[in-house]
Amino acid sequence: QVQLVESGGGLVQAGGSLRLSCAASGSTFTINVMSWYRQAPGKQRELVASIRSLDSANYADSVKGRFTISRDNDKNTVYLQMNSLKPEDTAVYYCYVYSIARGAYWGQGTQVTVSS
Repeated sequence: QVQLVESGGGLVQAGGSLRLSCAASGSTFTINVMSWYRQAPGKQRELVASIRSLDSANYADSVKGRFTISRDNDKNTVYLQMNSLKPEDTAVYYCYVYSIARGAYWGQGTQVTVSS
């Protein structure tokens, strides 16, 4: 069984920064894709950023240049550095991992609130 533990959400003023972390625990396995999604009230869940095992990353247009996704393969941890935050970034952020060997898993979500 794979467990994902997220941390780092909170309340921040517009223009501020937050760093989200998601650590995957369980037996040793290779995680092929690590991603962050978000869901704002009344909206569908959307992909924010994703990084593959070869460290190639992609971003939603709305966060390009402001957010950076990274991963520590030794710790099975993915990070999302969020800078220049805007009120429209307010959402619950979910960690998502996919392993060819273990399948797909979601984190429990962490709230990010950006005040204007």
